[in-house]
Amino acid sequence: MKRNLVSIPLGILLVSSFALAACSDGGKATPAATNAATGTTAPKATADNTPTPITIMAPLNTAQTPPDTIIKELEKLTNTKLTYQFFPADTYEEKLNTTFATGALPQVTYLKNQATFIQMKSAIRDGQFWEIGPLLKDFPNLSKLKSTTNDNTKVDGKLYTLYRGVDIARQGLIYRKDWADKLGLKPPATTDDLYAMAKAFTEQDPDGNGKKDTIGLTDRNDLVYGSFKTLAAWLGTPNNWGVKDGKLQPEFMFPEYVKTMDYLKKMRDEGLINKDFAATSKTDQQKLFTNGTAGMYIGAMTDVASLNKDLIKNVPTAVVDVHSMVAGPDGKFAAWALPGYANVVLFPKSAIKNEAELRKVLAFFDKMMTPEVANLANWGIKDANYSIVDGKAKKLDEEKWTREVKPFTDAAIGDEDTSGRLLGIPSIPAQGKADELKIANLKFAVQDPVAALDSKTNLEKGVQLQDVIKDATNKYIYGSIDKAGFDKAIEDWKNRGGNKIIEEYNAQYKK
Repeated sequence: MKRNLVSIPLGILLVSSFALAACSDGGKATPAATNAATGTTAPKATADNTPTPITIMAPLNTAQTPPDTIIKELEKLTNTKLTYQFFPADTYEEKLNTTFATGALPQVTYLKNQATFIQMKSAIRDGQFWEIGPLLKDFPNLSKLKSTTNDNTKVDGKLYTLYRGVDIARQGLIYRKDWADKLGLKPPATTDDLYAMAKAFTEQDPDGNGKKDTIGLTDRNDLVYGSFKTLAAWLGTPNNWGVKDGKLQPEFMFPEYVKTMDYLKKMRDEGLINKDFAATSKTDQQKLFTNGTAGMYIGAMTDVASLNKDLIKNVPTAVVDVHSMVAGPDGKFAAWALPGYANVVLFPKSAIKNEAELRKVLAFFDKMMTPEVANLANWGIKDANYSIVDGKAKKLDEEKWTREVKPFTDAAIGDEDTSGRLLGIPSIPAQGKADELKIANLKFAVQDPVAALDSKTNLEKGVQLQDVIKDATNKYIYGSIDKAGFDKAIEDWKNRGGNKIIEEYNAQYKK
C-alpha cells in the first residue's frame, strides 16, 4: 500500500510511554459497581474479562509526562490494557510523520489540530485508516457526538475520526491587568487601542524596575493558533476563505490580510513584539508572558488559568485579565471561529486488523464518554484533584491537576454536553470571565466556509502551497519582501495549483 507522508520538518523528540491495565466489554452495557476511591462506578466484568490491549499516541501539552495516579483509576473503569505514548506537542507533528512513514502508528492515533488533520486526508483517502461512521450507532455514548462537528471532519462524506471538542469562539486577549492599571489603560476597545497598549507595555516601564526590558505582545511560529488569525479576524479578514464578487477566494487575497501583516510588521519594527516570533515555539512564547517579559498574549482565553499559575511563581503580585471585544477599523466585532474540534483520533488499519478489534477500541472510547470516566479524565480523582461544589468541579490544586490530569483531559473525546462531565468552577476570576466571553464571542463568530468541503488539489498540494504563503507572510512582516514580493508569492501559489483549488472549492460551494 502506498504511504503518503505528512510534510513536516524533522527534529528531536522525547517520548514516554505508560502501561495501564483495564478491561473491555465490547461496547455492551453492563451493571456497575461503585469505586470507593473515586466516587465513580465501574462496569462489572463480562463473561470474557480478558483485557483488550490498546496503544495510544497523543501530544503532550505539559512539561512532564503524568504519574500513574489517574492511570490506576482508569484501569479500574475501562476494562482495557492501555499503553499511552506521549510526545511533546511542540514537535508532535514531526514524530507523527516519522511514525507514519515507518508504518508504526498505534491503534489509536491522535493528530495535533485541524491543520494536521488536513495534511492526513490524502492518507485517509488512500484507505490507510478505518471508516467508523457506520459503527457509531452501536455505541450509545459515541452516537451523541455532534453531527455538525462530525460533518466538519468527514472525508468524501465518510467519517473516520472521533473528535475532541473545542469552544468555537475561544480566542481573545490575555493581558497584565496590573500593568494596564499602573499605566491608566482600559481594555482595548479597538485594534488601535490594542497597539497603544502594546506600545505602553514596551516603553513605559510597566514593571517599575527602571529598565527597558518588557515587550507588549508575545507571539510564536504559528499563523493559525498564534496571534495572527485572531488579529486578522479583528481587522476584518475572512476565516481561511471568504466570498468576493460571489466567488470563494483564499483569505490572503483580501486586503484585510495585508492590513494584518502591516499591523504586525509595525509592531515588530518598533520592538513591541518578540522579533524572532517566526522561530519561537509555543512553550517559549508562553515563557515570555509567564517570566514577566511580555504583557499581552493573544490566543485561547481558556489558557488564562495555566498562564497565571506560572506567572505568579515569578511575579507574585501580577494580576491577569482577559478581553475579546476588539473592533477593527470599520467599528465591527469579529471572532475567529474553530470548526468545533481541537483534535481528532484516527484508527490505522496497519494496527487494527479487523472490525472486531476496531469495535473493542471504540468500546473503550464509548466508556470514556460516560460521566464517570469523563470526570476522571477531565477532573481527576474526587477529593484528591477536585471537589464538588454546588454541582460543579473545583480544582483543589491547579499545579497538581496540570501535572496529573491535564494530559488525559487533552485526550478526552466529545464535549462538555455530550459526555455529561461536570462543569468547572473557575480557579481565578479571569477564568470565569473567559468562560463568559467565549459564549459572547459566538454572536460575532466568523466561520470557515470550506470547513466541510474538499478539494482534491488542496489535499494533494495544499500543505506545500500553504508553506508558500506562510513563508511570504513571515518575510513581509520581517521586512524581507514588500507588497510586490507578497503578490508574487500569491501568483506562485496560483500557478502551482492554487487556481485549481479555487476552482474546485467554488464548484462544491455552488452546489
